[in-house]
Amino acid sequence: MMRLPKPLQKGDHIQIVAPAKRIEASHVLLAKETLEKEGFEVSISEHCLGGHNYFSGTISERLSDLQSALDNPEVDAVLCARGGYGCVQLVDELDWSKFDANPKWIIGFSDVTVLHQRLQSKQVGSIHGTMPLNFADHSAEALTTLLSALKGKSYSIQAPVSLQNIKGSTKGTLIGGNLAIIASLIGTNDQPDFSNSILFIEEVGEPLYSIDRMLYSLKKAGILNQLKGLVVGGMTSMKDSEIPYGSTLEEIITTHTKGLDIPVGFNFPAGHIDDNRALIFGATAQLSIDSKSSTLLIAAQHND
Repeated sequence: MMRLPKPLQKGDHIQIVAPAKRIEASHVLLAKETLEKEGFEVSISEHCLGGHNYFSGTISERLSDLQSALDNPEVDAVLCARGGYGCVQLVDELDWSKFDANPKWIIGFSDVTVLHQRLQSKQVGSIHGTMPLNFADHSAEALTTLLSALKGKSYSIQAPVSLQNIKGSTKGTLIGGNLAIIASLIGTNDQPDFSNSILFIEEVGEPLYSIDRMLYSLKKAGILNQLKGLVVGGMTSMKDSEIPYGSTLEEIITTHTKGLDIPVGFNFPAGHIDDNRALIFGATAQLSIDSKSSTLLIAAQHND
């Protein structure tokens, strides 16, 4: 059974860390100010604003920051500053023992899917949501749903009705993240249990044929036929090949899911889009899709 970290209250401590690509200080300081106005104590990890080539720091510096945040009993949530690339360099080097004894929220998306997948394999919840890099541009709902998730409040997300949706209603454990990273971790020690789950996927900047290839990876690994539902978030800046691929993104996805007898919802507001609403991975979710609505209800219940 998935364990969800305890809900946050005013005065609880959020630490911002940068486990991947470097980030400008202005983004981090804006996020700090925004969350402090919501009543949280916010700190910035030692190397968060540093730089080492592409990254915010060396592997040892980034590892030290993330390990410290996981271990510190006074830190109640860990907010990743941005994605990019780098989390996979750290995930196997971390000592998770103190975290296992006292789980806390880890928040982020994109490359942070590496950490989400580790937590899903450990049966611990996490939050797929907006990060400091995006605070200035993301919608008001991106922040309000993040706050709801952190505070343990149940909420729903509605998507525009799509003609490509596959109708139905189902309940399952919400898991997922960035599709390329999910596919890259198949067969590794970070592949979670996909059975009885509603899988969320999002992607940015990939060729259409790559989406097809990733879905074939999930299919050949026996993952797709374990799902109870599929939620498709922002599939942003998809690219076609010089000679057109011949299928739309929606056609590619429905080709892989049409025989699974599960509901599939497109255009959910989460991912590499401005309206990046928070998702509680590990929570029980109800996906309901009909001709008039497409809704994901997320039950944010803490496990005592």
